[in-house]
Amino acid sequence: MSFARPHALAGCHPDTVRIVAMSAAIALNAAALLAVMRPMVATLSFDPPATPTIRLIDHSAEPKVAPPPPIDLKPLPVKRITVPVRQAKPLEIVTPTVVAPPTDEGTAAVLPDAPVAPALPTRPAAPVEATLAYVSAPAPVYPRVAIAARMQGTVTLRVLVDETGKPIDVVVESSSGHAVLDKAARAQVLANWRFQPATANGQAVKAWARIPVSFDLRQL
Repeated sequence: MSFARPHALAGCHPDTVRIVAMSAAIALNAAALLAVMRPMVATLSFDPPATPTIRLIDHSAEPKVAPPPPIDLKPLPVKRITVPVRQAKPLEIVTPTVVAPPTDEGTAAVLPDAPVAPALPTRPAAPVEATLAYVSAPAPVYPRVAIAARMQGTVTLRVLVDETGKPIDVVVESSSGHAVLDKAARAQVLANWRFQPATANGQAVKAWARIPVSFDLRQL
């Protein structure tokens, strides 16, 4: 593009003329660009926004579950079981017969005797309270724990002795104040002590007796 040099610029410096020409060219290009873009901006500004398309998703219908057919319940046949009942046989009591002395006619008459009742079992007699003599009574073993803790005292035991003089049950009636000593005395008497059995009507019977057992540190 060639431009005619204005008359006013005839006496100017060549660089000044060049700058003025370039500025005029830039201004013309900018005006042309603005003229081209103005209809586009107007169109973009006033066009209504596009409506988004809504898509409906079809959901398949849930399958209908048919109810189960009714169940015809029939009662089970009841079988009757007959259990034969055994009848107890009556107790036969055999009565001895007593032969009477012969009569004048020379025949012996047989007379029935009264029935004899069976003997009832006798219940064992309850143990009696007695003071029993010792047959064997070794000194109780002093527990090491009790010695270390300096424990001592007297335990009163209630001992059940059978017909042979052997203890079959031992109960702590009066404690020594220490469970260790009570346990040691009970175990010692039940395992190692023997007594003279008590007697009643000349027969040996079970009897309860009170036995004191002492633990003394001075006797160690």
